Amino acid sequence: MSKRKNLAIITGLIILALVGCTNTAMAKPSRIESGEATTFFITTDIHYLAGDLIHDGDAFQQYLAAGDGKQLNYLDEILEAFIRDIEQKTPDVLIISGDLTNNGEKESHLALARKLGRIEESGTSVYVIPGNHDILNPWALGFNENERYFVESINDKEFNKIYNDFGYTEAVSKDKHSLSYLATPSDDTWLLMLDTNKYKDNKMLGIPQTDGMIKEETFQWIEKCSALAKENGATIITVMHHNLLDHNEVMRSGFTIDNNRDVIERFSEYGLNLVLSGHIHIQDISSYEKVGSSNAPQKFFDIVTSSLAVYPQQYGVLDFSPEMNTFDYSTAFVDVEGWAREEGIYDKNLNEFKRYSYDFFADKAYDMAYTFLEEESTYDDRQKELMARTFEQANVKYFAGTDNVDEGRSTSAGYNLWQEASPSFMKRYILSIYNDVDMEDNSFQMKLESYD
Repeated sequence: MSKRKNLAIITGLIILALVGCTNTAMAKPSRIESGEATTFFITTDIHYLAGDLIHDGDAFQQYLAAGDGKQLNYLDEILEAFIRDIEQKTPDVLIISGDLTNNGEKESHLALARKLGRIEESGTSVYVIPGNHDILNPWALGFNENERYFVESINDKEFNKIYNDFGYTEAVSKDKHSLSYLATPSDDTWLLMLDTNKYKDNKMLGIPQTDGMIKEETFQWIEKCSALAKENGATIITVMHHNLLDHNEVMRSGFTIDNNRDVIERFSEYGLNLVLSGHIHIQDISSYEKVGSSNAPQKFFDIVTSSLAVYPQQYGVLDFSPEMNTFDYSTAFVDVEGWAREEGIYDKNLNEFKRYSYDFFADKAYDMAYTFLEEESTYDDRQKELMARTFEQANVKYFAGTDNVDEGRSTSAGYNLWQEASPSFMKRYILSIYNDVDMEDNSFQMKLESYD
């Protein structure tokens, strides 16, 4: 073990004891030593629904049809294909930034944890945090042939217990006021895994709260974690379910973390400027330039990797290069077809999954837009077709992170009809997609300002 690693562990234990952070007796030392390249796979919003809770029939099919495009009918297959990708590509770390389950079903949590155990057995360390769907969720459901029924959810203590092996055991520090923790999978890159969810009042409200926040006590803990990382020459990657920055000019409330400008100010003080988040399901990278003191990070990046449950079923790949002193982010598709072929499965939907998943998601967007336009009673059939197809195509690209490719929208009859339409949420939403010109959403490089 290197002198640097010994110093990191000893210093960490001393400082954590002094500041009152919670240590984990079984915490493991960093597996990746300083100067070694590190590959992180990133996924989010799996929304796993255990197979034992699905009895395919009218109840489940109605639920699926009324949903927002999540491929709940093939989640087991998508996850199995993703595990195969991990086993073949052997990343060092897998990060999952919340909404692990569909609606917090205890059985779904337990089944997913078993799958994550297989990933760790293959040599990839797994780190998770909860999302707004995962804890004390009053919408936890199972499905018989003709009815849906309520099932048991979990509380925060149960979440910690179920996912103990996927971050919490390895944590060098835990926040006493949330399920947040600090992990050190690498001497050079540490993970600040933040629980930004509001779930204490879910049962009383009868709904899972969607918005998120960081408590003042948690900020104080984050400051100490940041100081510890700086003393050990480590760069922190911050992971949270809610977005640090706006990723859509219409869909902000409930997605961007509460008082995000205040959060940015605090993150600036702590030297945290790279965030991985989820929640909004789209593939998008946003940046924010902050004017401030020269010794604080001036530019912030928030990378949202699209939901694994939604077309195009892709995940993020973050490569740390000590030689180049950079983080490089890209995306990759889950190879469902390859997995099905290897398993000898003959199911047309799985054997042609890219096409099937595209059609499933695109048709839902088309139907949503067409239904809305029919209620408007303003357009003839040809105009409704043009507008619904434009909405469908834009929405699919948006979720895939390819919406910044201009393919003649200014000459599109459907686009022009949306521009001229009366004010509505649908109009604001589709125009917001065309206004998303911040930066490329499937690739990104960040040069670190300093590195020891």
